[in-house]
Amino acid sequence: MRATSGPERHPESHTGPAPVGTPGGTLRALCSPATLTGGLTELAWVGAHVLMYPLGTRVPALRPDPRNRPGQQPPTVRALFAADPLAARIPVLLVHGLVDNRSVFSVMQRSLRRRGFAHVCTWNYSPLLTDVARGAADLGAHIERLCEQTGYDRVHVVGHSLGGLIARYHVQRQGGDRRVESLVTLGTPHQGSVLAHVVPTPLIRQLRPGSPVLRELAEPAPACRTTVTAIYSDLDQVVLPTRSGRCDHPDLAARNVLVRGVGHMSLPRHRQVVDEVAATLAGRREATDRPAVGRTAVA
Repeated sequence: MRATSGPERHPESHTGPAPVGTPGGTLRALCSPATLTGGLTELAWVGAHVLMYPLGTRVPALRPDPRNRPGQQPPTVRALFAADPLAARIPVLLVHGLVDNRSVFSVMQRSLRRRGFAHVCTWNYSPLLTDVARGAADLGAHIERLCEQTGYDRVHVVGHSLGGLIARYHVQRQGGDRRVESLVTLGTPHQGSVLAHVVPTPLIRQLRPGSPVLRELAEPAPACRTTVTAIYSDLDQVVLPTRSGRCDHPDLAARNVLVRGVGHMSLPRHRQVVDEVAATLAGRREATDRPAVGRTAVA
């Protein structure tokens, strides 16, 4: 399957507080053609992901893409990295979400390589993980190994769902900003999710709004150097309410990007989300980006 796109799904970048939508506006949005299409697309991707899941249990060895050699990229790739040609060489690490594996990034990994990123790799953490901090420490160890293998001092991290929260905990609470140049989160419950009250396991309890882990992440972090881009959706069935997918911390250089009509499992595969991730990692987005005139962000 290919990454999908459709009408009314252009990402909206904003850094201010999320406006509160009216009940009538929310109901109309749920009944819109874009939302219905997004829901059907989400079902299709969930079905495909179930079939692909066994293929993601093994992590292949890191190999740079031989097609991405300096001076040999096509014009579209050179245009993407015009502002910072060295950005194509910085390793990109993709981190999956809860009860998942690297197969969720099958589309994004291939797409980023086609866009000129030479080192795009994935990491599977243990499905038996019970603590965000433990997962963050394991991520830090993997990043150290990645830097040693590639010879680079810093990496980019893209985290889907819980993977984004694990990565944020590492850069904000464990000194991971020393290694992580930028962090992009996709459908990550930065402010928790009310659905976490349904399953009382130790890890999911940490995803409840106001949990000790989330209170830790709300503490001051004045020295954190990692830029954060939080991409979240108004059709996310897992991160509820919608505004919980925003990263609103006064000490972080954070940018929040709202996409419309994209389900939770569709986020890593959606064409415009992949475009946004690629542009961010290539240095074509700034943490102080403002929304385009005439666009509004609702949550």
